[in-house]
Amino acid sequence: MTRRTILRVLAIALALPSAGMTADRQADDGARPSQAPAPPAMQADRQGGPPTGPMEFVDDAYIAVPPEARRTGPALRWVRGSHVSIQVNVDAQGNNIINDAANEPSIAVDPNRPNWMVIGWRQFDTINNNFRQAGWAWSHDGGRTWTFPGVLDPGVFRSDPVLDADADGNFYYNSLTVNGNYYCDIFKSTDGGVSWDDGVYAFGGDKTWMAIDRTGGIGQNNIYHAWDYAGCCGDDWFTRSTDGAATFDYPVPIPERPMWGVTAVRPGGQVFVAGRRSSTNTEFVVARSSTVQDPDNPLQFDFAVPVNLGGSLEYYLGTGPNPGGLLGQVWIAADHSDGPTAGNLYVLSSINPPGPDPLDVHFVRSTDGGLTWSEPVRVNDDPNEWAWQWFGTMSVAPNGRIDVIFADTRGDGPDGVMSELYYTYSNDAGETWSANELLTPAFHPHLGWPDQNKLGDYYDMVSDLLGVHIAYAATFNGEQDVYYLRLGEYDCNGNGVPDPQDIADGLSADCNHNDIPDECEFPPPCPADVTGDCLVNTADLLSLLAMWGEGGVPEDINGDGVVNTEDLLALLAAWGPC
Repeated sequence: MTRRTILRVLAIALALPSAGMTADRQADDGARPSQAPAPPAMQADRQGGPPTGPMEFVDDAYIAVPPEARRTGPALRWVRGSHVSIQVNVDAQGNNIINDAANEPSIAVDPNRPNWMVIGWRQFDTINNNFRQAGWAWSHDGGRTWTFPGVLDPGVFRSDPVLDADADGNFYYNSLTVNGNYYCDIFKSTDGGVSWDDGVYAFGGDKTWMAIDRTGGIGQNNIYHAWDYAGCCGDDWFTRSTDGAATFDYPVPIPERPMWGVTAVRPGGQVFVAGRRSSTNTEFVVARSSTVQDPDNPLQFDFAVPVNLGGSLEYYLGTGPNPGGLLGQVWIAADHSDGPTAGNLYVLSSINPPGPDPLDVHFVRSTDGGLTWSEPVRVNDDPNEWAWQWFGTMSVAPNGRIDVIFADTRGDGPDGVMSELYYTYSNDAGETWSANELLTPAFHPHLGWPDQNKLGDYYDMVSDLLGVHIAYAATFNGEQDVYYLRLGEYDCNGNGVPDPQDIADGLSADCNHNDIPDECEFPPPCPADVTGDCLVNTADLLSLLAMWGEGGVPEDINGDGVVNTEDLLALLAAWGPC
């Protein structure tokens, strides 16, 4: 047990409230409520109600696998048509780590520097052990390459990662831990995911989901955090931070207790939580708060309304493509465009419809702030009634385009589980959907189970004007690994113009000829080229002098005791040529 873990356990023990202490008093004192005990072993629940199945719990001791003990092999790029999947959980040399496992990826993108992104996942250092940790990798080149430094909290059990970014480009990593009790820590990175702070206690529980307000209103950068039945605080499942994850409010209940869903922020700052109603697996609800954005208002919800998704949510079946996990969660997203669909709300999930078809992806829409919802529409276009469309996942682009991915067994016959990743989109608020498009080779989801029989519980994606950033888990290497796939043109500066066009039109320089606009690279590819004309010449010296003002060169750079032009030349030489 690490020193950090010991201190955290002591802090929780000391903070448990005494009998008779009110919720308000607990909130004022920052006390942590009594937490649920670790759950029993998996028991499939097909009757609805809070499942007694495989919630997160520590059933294996931590076994350290040092880098020198790892076996590695090539991390291949897996191609289907024009689509390239890039492995994220690789070692320092870019190699695949053999016999580890990585699943449940979550991705976040810096809204100011779209080339900067982070993916987090459940990291199993060995498939012979069920102990998992908080893995993460960062990319500063638009996902072309990834750096996996290790785990956030070595030797500490962590699961259910959820990542997001605030309007200032800070990244947040929400991580469940179980130490006899359920709670979440939220870690913050201010350097593009390269390093993280020590994390802050954020209440929380199993199947947490987090959303950050980037709407520019009174709730800008608020962090909203909802979870399910197994957590810190009984039936209180929702909290908020208004100070950049420094502190969190004491949690409150969510009406109708939606579970296994996500949280979203609508234009104007309204907050929505979607999920399966906790008392049944055939009914779904969406809860809304229109006041939680205001830091001076208490946490409370306006209402929760039923939503018909045309079937039931499937989980813990013991069969199918993901026997011991969810077949998908309930996604909700808001339209932040400035067109006629602005403010629409969308809900999507992989659903078992009536009849023989085991699973389809269904979609519904609200145009009145979540009060009423449309009838469900199927977005997968396979004609058969035996394929599983599982891990249905949705995001909405800034122009209102709705993007959806899902794993699909349609290519493997009635009794198969071999799966491929598919994509579809809608440009008319979900009225019609594009022909489903294959994105990946087929993979067998039963390979590489890390002492548990599932490929995690979800995928994740982030849409932009020109495409989608996708984070998913697959078994192309015969084991569970996390992959990044860029769907559509790269747009590193978020201007809606493909990077190659920016370069070809002279709007962006590309001095190192790598097809990435120089303004998107970190560090700059040619720091000596001060003027950005892809040449190092007198113009750069004059530009430096102009920036430094009348004083000229600010210091004796070359150490000859004289401040003159030679110091400029020495500075340029130190920076190196283009």
